[in-house]
Amino acid sequence: MTRRRRGEPPRTRLQAVREELGHTQEHVVRYFLTRGPQIGVGVASQSALNIMISRWENGHVEVTEPGYRRLFREVYGRSNEELGFPPEVLNQSAEELRDRLVVARTIDTATLDLFQRQVNDLRRSDRQFGAVVVLDQLNSLVRQIESVRVFSVNSRLRERLAAILTDARTLAGWTALDRGSQLQAWQYHEDAKVSAREADSPYLLAHAAAQQAVILLDIGEADAAVELLEYARYVAENRAPSLLQSWLAAAHGEGLAAAGRRDESFRAFDTASSLLPTNSVDPAMPFLLLNEGQLTRWRGNALLRLGDPDAIVQLEASMRDLANPEWSAIRGLTNTYVDLAFAYAAAGDSRGAMRHAQTARQLAKRIGSDRQRQRLANLELPGPRGPSVARG
Repeated sequence: MTRRRRGEPPRTRLQAVREELGHTQEHVVRYFLTRGPQIGVGVASQSALNIMISRWENGHVEVTEPGYRRLFREVYGRSNEELGFPPEVLNQSAEELRDRLVVARTIDTATLDLFQRQVNDLRRSDRQFGAVVVLDQLNSLVRQIESVRVFSVNSRLRERLAAILTDARTLAGWTALDRGSQLQAWQYHEDAKVSAREADSPYLLAHAAAQQAVILLDIGEADAAVELLEYARYVAENRAPSLLQSWLAAAHGEGLAAAGRRDESFRAFDTASSLLPTNSVDPAMPFLLLNEGQLTRWRGNALLRLGDPDAIVQLEASMRDLANPEWSAIRGLTNTYVDLAFAYAAAGDSRGAMRHAQTARQLAKRIGSDRQRQRLANLELPGPRGPSVARG
């Protein structure tokens, strides 16, 4: 098997599309083995498919079987031309469209409930174990829901499919960001905003836009993040439950802090506190995880961005709630330890910074968080003459 050299461009369109979407060959093989029997396409064994896909991608042989071409179109969501295949024969194209319409007609309320449960189950796994175990599953689920939605003509079912798809896409985008793939995360959130509009859901649109702003913060585009967060709050104003409005205000406060707008940031967090309901659990919005402890952690992060020494007090106070697995996610806990490492470094406490950084590295390794590992790589410990400048 001829291996591609580092830096060498893709040898075929098939290879280029797979790499652009971030899929592994193993993922494509698993899809073929699962999907092939469902649509009556005979596929080779797992070991044979590994070799076949490599040969197809390297351009040694062409994909000639219509069944394999169909599977490639499904798994990548691309046309024959985009994949480097010959144009479809009209009759084959019409037959495939009819098949997909038939599948879409079988979708009912029970199927939609199943899709939502699958998203919720993956969300619970993500909160407990991190993105390393769920991203591939989310990618597959998003494609599955999208393949049904595209061919559904029932407006009521299609609207709910769009809502579930939005939920899945924002979760996939969040996990992609944690794995260090900002571009993939951005595209997932762009797609989520599109499906939120089809679902006619202002709160899903606002949530997707606000979460997307975090990507901008990560790459140093604080002003653009603030602009997107202002849009999210506008979309949700008077049209979303107080829990979401509280969450959006806190997110806005973080963005304002990153932009150095201290007083506005504090006002946003005060608004978030005033809007936070006593019962901060809303079954209609399972993607939100916010209580007083989470809000304290968020405020501590903002203070860290502003260089305020009170950041340590706020972050350590939030640890009591983060210790409760029902009210925290492993990613949030990891993020807080990273924040504490930076806060102690900024305060000139090298020992405290090292202690929290060590815990953060262990957690980041456990959950496969490239995002937090990249942050820790920028940590500068205080020198003998005082604290160094550390970026949070």
